Formats: sequence, C-alpha cells, structure tokens
Amino acid sequence: MKYGKTLRVTVIGAICLSLAACGGRGGDAPASTARTTSHKEEVQGAATKSSVFDFLNAKPDQTVQVNRYLWTASLDVLSFLPVQSVDPFTGVIVTGYGTPPGGGRAYRATIHIKDPALDARSLNVALQSKGGPVSASTTRAVEDAILSRARQMRIADGKL
Repeated sequence: MKYGKTLRVTVIGAICLSLAACGGRGGDAPASTARTTSHKEEVQGAATKSSVFDFLNAKPDQTVQVNRYLWTASLDVLSFLPVQSVDPFTGVIVTGYGTPPGGGRAYRATIHIKDPALDARSLNVALQSKGGPVSASTTRAVEDAILSRARQMRIADGKL
C-alpha cells in the first residue's frame, strides 16, 4: 500500500517535470549570441515559437493532405484484410489479420500515407504475421503493388 502512493506521487511528479520542460525559455538570448534584428524579424521569430499546447489553438480548417490515389490503392490492394481503423486526417490505415487469396499465411498491415505527393516517400507500409515481422522483400512488394495501382488509377483519371 505504501509503494502505491509513492509510485503515484513519482509518476505525477515526472509528468509535471516533463510538461515544464516542454516550455520555451522565457528569458532573452545571452549577450554572446545576441544579434541586431529588425522589428519584422522579431515579429516573425515570435510567430514561429511553439509549445505542446499549440495543437489546441489550431484552426479547424487546417487539414493534413493525403494523396487520394495512394489511399484508395492501399485499400484496394489490401482488400483481403479487414479494416480495423482509418484516419484520413493523419493518413493511417490499420487492418486486422487476413489471408491473401491463394496464400496460407495470415498478415496484418499498418499503412501511413504522409504526403500528398504520389511517390514512394509518401507511403510507409508495415506488415506483420502471427509469427512476427515480415521480410523486407514482402513489404517492398506490397508497397510496389500499392504504388503501381495508384499510378494506374491516376492515369485512368486522366490527370497525368
């Protein structure tokens, strides 16, 4: 019982310290690093400061853009997997375990589309089987299939 209270106090103290560490420095820059700035630079510098709580002040019309071809191609290529959750605002698709047609091994996938561009840097696929992580060549093959399908969809859409 005594350890439970001590543990709670320690955890609360650690949380408070970590939140306090997130704040910016309130003081001015040291004299050795100070430089002459114009008023415009000072205003721009003040606008770029951020803290942990800036997401609370975000405007609702600001959204993360996700490439629609990659999004649709990911769902199309991995249609044999049951979808557990999707978040189009962050570009994350999480699937449950499923067996591909003609295969005997069950897989699950997490797809992260992090850029509106239609290229390989925008797509991140993580595959897992019930036995653990899948080989890099299998993951790369799934990524290639998604990218190929996305390009086919874009060409069919007539925007290329």
